Amino acid sequence: MSETSDIPVDSTTPAQRLKVVVAEDEALIRMDLAEMLGEAGYDVVAAVGDGEQAVAQTKELRPDLVVMDVKMPVLDGISAAAQIGEDGIAPIVMLTAFSDKDLVERASDAGVMAYVLKPFTIDDLRPAISVATSRWAERQALRQEVTDLGERLETRKRLDRAKGILMKRLDVDEAEAFRWIQKTAMDRRLGMREVADAVIDGMSDSGA
Repeated sequence: MSETSDIPVDSTTPAQRLKVVVAEDEALIRMDLAEMLGEAGYDVVAAVGDGEQAVAQTKELRPDLVVMDVKMPVLDGISAAAQIGEDGIAPIVMLTAFSDKDLVERASDAGVMAYVLKPFTIDDLRPAISVATSRWAERQALRQEVTDLGERLETRKRLDRAKGILMKRLDVDEAEAFRWIQKTAMDRRLGMREVADAVIDGMSDSGA
């Protein structure tokens, strides 16, 4: 297995001028959120007050990210996230005032990549956005490599397990572990599933 130095360095800035759609029904929070993201270097292309508008603006503007409240009129955040997820447009960070396991599971099933508890600051949003965009990129790469849905789900499970091993072994975060797998697959002309299996098998052979 390659050493940590083989992992490519991500030289992009955290925000990299990502285009963001904001959806929050409380006007003051919506304005504060848009201002907060703008000052942090993100490009807020729309700020809307209900889930239906969120879906419409996301389909029209094709942003890089959607930051959306879970409780909204007309169409709630999870239902809106499900519609956006079906079209495969952008990753979603969900805002919620409730730390509820069932809610988190429903949000995950709807395609939400990360969530943030209210009240929040930009320091809470930044890591959630990073997680959401990296997981989204991973799913897009996996979608391109594996067309069969059942095989894709199984491959994702294997990738998650391999990432966990690499995170401990190389002392890297989730995004870096995935980039290691992706780069190794490209360098050796293998599928990501094959690399993930090799990582897992290597750990089993070591007796860890």
